[in-house]
Amino acid sequence: MRVLFTKMEGLGNDYVYVDGIGATFPLERGPELARRWSDRHFGIGADGLIVLATGTTAPIRMVMWNADGSRGAMCGNGLRCLARFAFDQGHLRERRFTVETDSGLRRVELLDDGLVRAGMGTVTTTPPITVAVAGRALEFVCGDAGNPHAVHFVADTETVDVGGIGAALQRHAAFPDGVNVEFVQVLGPDRLRQRTFERGSGETLACGTGAAVAAIAARAAGKVHGETTFVELRGGVLRVVGAGSSLAIEGPSRTVFRGEVELPA
Repeated sequence: MRVLFTKMEGLGNDYVYVDGIGATFPLERGPELARRWSDRHFGIGADGLIVLATGTTAPIRMVMWNADGSRGAMCGNGLRCLARFAFDQGHLRERRFTVETDSGLRRVELLDDGLVRAGMGTVTTTPPITVAVAGRALEFVCGDAGNPHAVHFVADTETVDVGGIGAALQRHAAFPDGVNVEFVQVLGPDRLRQRTFERGSGETLACGTGAAVAAIAARAAGKVHGETTFVELRGGVLRVVGAGSSLAIEGPSRTVFRGEVELPA
């Protein structure tokens, strides 16, 4: 059996996409295939695998696995690319529609300027906590955007030990299920710079849900103001828009290439 796939990226956050509506796909093999195909040396290379499926409470559904094969409940950039993928595959005619995810329904829209907007639902944060990690006591703002996050404000994202601290928190008692870790530098009243260590994938070039949580955390601390926050990620700039806790992210989505891969026995 051979599987058609599309490699897409949103600000460098890249996934292997498979159309599970147009052709049968063995979802039970998702963890195995995510690990195999995400491998950047012996596979296709990606931050994970996302399958487009028929929804039960919405026209389409996003089913995703991280690069290590663990199930992902939500991915902002992955969702934006899925919206473009579903439209390009001809499964939807409207440019604004709803997607079913493991974290609930999310509204998406293909904008006139070529960008894709994805609603993040209600984004929440809690007061800062201090965690002993890597021999230091560090302060984190914990948040949720359909998946768990921990935001740590830093003076310079280029000098922080993203890999060491991020990996250590995946094994920390404070985060028994793992956590996406954002290292955030304030650049101005409407601009942040962010690096992210994603659970199940390691450091990625972008994290949309993390950008939303970082924006909420920065607003609550009085570090940024207004209804639009520009978040500089390693893969480009993402816009976080909205008032209160109901946010959306806006950014590009791009098809890198299409191909065909043999399903291993």
